[in-house]
Amino acid sequence: MTQKVALLTAGGFAPCLSTAIGALISRYTELAPEVEIIAYRNGYQGLLTGDALTVTEEVRAHADVLRRFGGSPIGNSRVKLTNTTDLIKRGLVPEGVDPLKFAADRLVADGVTILHTIGGDDTNTTAADLAHYLHEHDYELTVVGLPKTIDNDIIPIQQSLGADTAAQEGADFARNVLAEHNASGRMLIVHEIMGRNCGWLTAATARKYRSWLDEQTWVPEIGLDKRAWDIHGLYVPEAVIDIAAEAERLTQVMDEVGCVNLFISEGAGVESIVAELEAAGEEVARDAFGHIRLDKVNPGAWFGQQFAKKLGAEKTLVQKSGYFARSAASDAFDLELIDTMAHFAVDAALRGEPGLVGQDEERGGELRSIEFSRIKGGKPFDITQDWYVALLEAIGQDAPVAAAPTEH
Repeated sequence: MTQKVALLTAGGFAPCLSTAIGALISRYTELAPEVEIIAYRNGYQGLLTGDALTVTEEVRAHADVLRRFGGSPIGNSRVKLTNTTDLIKRGLVPEGVDPLKFAADRLVADGVTILHTIGGDDTNTTAADLAHYLHEHDYELTVVGLPKTIDNDIIPIQQSLGADTAAQEGADFARNVLAEHNASGRMLIVHEIMGRNCGWLTAATARKYRSWLDEQTWVPEIGLDKRAWDIHGLYVPEAVIDIAAEAERLTQVMDEVGCVNLFISEGAGVESIVAELEAAGEEVARDAFGHIRLDKVNPGAWFGQQFAKKLGAEKTLVQKSGYFARSAASDAFDLELIDTMAHFAVDAALRGEPGLVGQDEERGGELRSIEFSRIKGGKPFDITQDWYVALLEAIGQDAPVAAAPTEH
């Protein structure tokens, strides 16, 4: 059977997309150079509209160049194939048409037999739905996905592609932002980090930042004081946030150190913020997936306002590292992980073995094609891990208390 491969990246950016595309192209060129490869532009939007790029010999020859860049050269979009109303509104499908059938018919028309999706749980389970639909209609499509999310929150994936890079980039971002701590007296700095329901990225960013902090030489006699560069509060969605108690603790930090630096997950405390907005009669914006538009809610600014009053801050600086971190090129850790997973994905696809490639936490961390039926989003960050509890203790924050599960 003549194989034809299609590549597709979808959802938000992560520091793995460009590298993964290059790695897949290189592996196919190595194992099966005769296989034709196309890439749908802007995720499922390109699939629906038939907008695709052909992977030429020139592209194959320069596939390694993609490792040097962040973003996705073939583009992304947040398109949910089961949200018919949104798809019609955006002009992606005509009225009266089943979007799943519409997308499946496009794959058939394009002659695609292998589809590689690089995305989160929605991206990959949607691709599995397409494969099932085509199978029911006597057309075989092998879908092999790669797990992309900077939140590291896909069940049962041990480590998502791009997450480690995002944490390192967020830590690098914080070095410059926290240098602003003495730009004013009694400065409050809020570093808002991406993570809708999962605090992994916030915790991992803080861990990497404090590792850098411990490696530096400090000269407190001239004001270069480690305490002023440190993290004083760390808040994730999985833990209860007692603002009154924290304000009391942080006021003492502000009085002694002259500043307070907070690392906050964008999903932390969102229920309180939304309740406050809705009580005021405001409508909370949601995206095509039904998720709260966190950019409209602006959690970092809300926390800044809450703490600024209680701490007597003279100036509040809120900075978001999300777009800086998620659009970065892959770091060394992710380059190795992406190569390993991409090689496995191509081998699996040529064997006709579908699934989402990853280290399966429920199978002892084995790298395998995980059944799509087992893939879910929203894996919570484990706040009971020794390293996280020790990190909070080191910054003077109480041991975490689990919060009720969130649904943003």
